[in-house]
Amino acid sequence: MRDLGVVETILRNRIHFFQEIRDGVGLGEKMRAMLISSLVFMALFGAVMGSTHSLWQALSSAAKLPLLFLATLFICAPTLYFFNVLFGSTQSLTQNVALILTAITVTAVLLLSFAPIILFFLLTTSQYQFFKLLNVGIFAISGVMGVVFLSQGMQIVAADAEGDSARRNVLRLWMLLYAFVGSQLAWTIRPFIGAPSIPFELFRQLGGNFYTNIFTSLGEIFGFFIVR
Repeated sequence: MRDLGVVETILRNRIHFFQEIRDGVGLGEKMRAMLISSLVFMALFGAVMGSTHSLWQALSSAAKLPLLFLATLFICAPTLYFFNVLFGSTQSLTQNVALILTAITVTAVLLLSFAPIILFFLLTTSQYQFFKLLNVGIFAISGVMGVVFLSQGMQIVAADAEGDSARRNVLRLWMLLYAFVGSQLAWTIRPFIGAPSIPFELFRQLGGNFYTNIFTSLGEIFGFFIVR
């Protein structure tokens, strides 16, 4: 429970939290607490997502959702670090990872806060495409808020460094890269919800991409065409 308390610290006193990251205070303890909190919250939300299909899908999504965010972090963190160094940042790789973990933790707790809404629509609608787009929207909202925290943290940690404008541009580009990598990785290790007409599958065959599938779902909901 002590590790889970880091969420309240981030939400209520984030400026002080970021200042401690800047000063290198307790980085290891903070990162461990954020990692544990993120894993717990995302596993719970993943289980809620998967419960729309079956018990096996709930267990699968509970394992895959934390894996998705941590794998995306592992892939994208070095890029942010080296570009920051290129533009004069004195932050260590550990500080960069701590800041990204802050964003992931905020995203995770917001995802979990949407769980009652997911359960409500689970009980009141059976349209798979709507439910899938609802989850995409929730991920988008939660992710944007996580990015806001990351941007604030970067500004505080690098407040005294030169090249601040260039690093802000780098951060914006990195955020787009992170979203692109994360969405495509999610597509690769799908399903997270599971189509009701298809038996449980741990993974599906590769093919297509996340964005065309979203447009297809929108087309079915608004009656542009029917997905078979």
